[in-house]
Amino acid sequence: MDKHKHYIEEHIQRFLKDSPHIKRFGQSRFLYNAKRDEKCIPLLAGGGSGHEPAHFGYIGQGMLAGAIAGDLFIPPTPQEIIAAIRFLDKGQGVFVIIKNFLADIKVFQKAIEVCRQEGRDIRYIISHDDISVEERFSIRHRGVAGTLFLHKILGQAAQEGASLEHLEQLALKLAPSIATLGVATRAPHCLLSQKPLFHLQEGFISYGVGIHGEAGYRTVPFISSEKLAIELINKLRLFFRWKEGQGFALLINNLGQTPPDVIQQFQEQVLDLLDIEGLKIEFVHSGRFMTNLDMEGISLSLCDIRDHRWIEWLSAETTAPAWQ
Repeated sequence: MDKHKHYIEEHIQRFLKDSPHIKRFGQSRFLYNAKRDEKCIPLLAGGGSGHEPAHFGYIGQGMLAGAIAGDLFIPPTPQEIIAAIRFLDKGQGVFVIIKNFLADIKVFQKAIEVCRQEGRDIRYIISHDDISVEERFSIRHRGVAGTLFLHKILGQAAQEGASLEHLEQLALKLAPSIATLGVATRAPHCLLSQKPLFHLQEGFISYGVGIHGEAGYRTVPFISSEKLAIELINKLRLFFRWKEGQGFALLINNLGQTPPDVIQQFQEQVLDLLDIEGLKIEFVHSGRFMTNLDMEGISLSLCDIRDHRWIEWLSAETTAPAWQ
């Protein structure tokens, strides 16, 4: 078994061992919640490997019914996705969450088209929360850690009995309400060669990094965590054009191997800045949610809370292990 396949299999086995409700479909890379309520609309997500605990870690009551992985940074095949949809669909349809990468969109849409031709009701949303580039470059608005807001809010809505049509309308309202910015202080390393996937000089920071080993749009000397927080908040202010008293949910994501004390310090600085802005931060969650191998870096996601139920659904209990 080559190093990439061993890496993926190791993570699959860990989820199967640590989370009894998560089961494997044959010997595939499709895992599912064996204890899900089949009266609820199932949610499916996935993509390339290398982002652990995404996406298997979000399988559970109140989140995903199933998740499917491909090779490292490569999405699963249409045939694999079709098999997953067929397994999850018990007659009520399936809702699919796709991250905005061309390869992901191509294979998921092809699979959805085949399943629809079989008479299945399949709806989907494309997550595009990355705002590190200008709006006219929509193809670069990648689906990154803010996608987790979709997993949790849609997952809990489904758990509470939302119809497929309701989930689709909710997703269309929710996706544009999410924005993420990511930075790196150390590039991730190739599993085979152990060489960095992009050049980043020690003591420098790369703004706008992705989750597939991409470098950011700007590299500058790292001055302080506080200065970093200020720059990200300034960019988010321009995106949201927020007003005093506006409600938001905050997600601080460890992009891989960032020390926990660095995450904690950054979170405190971000919360202080958002307080100065006069915003109402109604939900805060930090941890290692969607990674880029062993990168050292942080992403900051905000969700504009346009409906009070979104906070209720974000705060609801789930059996998904990576959301704890």
